[in-house]
Amino acid sequence: MNNSNPKAVPEAKAALNQMKYEIANELGLSDYQGMDKGNLTARQNGYVGGYMTKRLVEMAEHQLSGK
Repeated sequence: MNNSNPKAVPEAKAALNQMKYEIANELGLSDYQGMDKGNLTARQNGYVGGYMTKRLVEMAEHQLSGK
């Protein structure tokens, strides 16, 4: 699959992947990295992305607040 949407900060890819696996583990999806995502429900996959977004927004808010 060719992604025509380039990353704004390519160096962040490894950190984002690590965050994804940590969140999946927290949600009870152990071995998410080796798992066939096609066997997961849309809800399960959506939870991972949703929680990632939530955590990234919290991190940005924290950084912008100067705390």
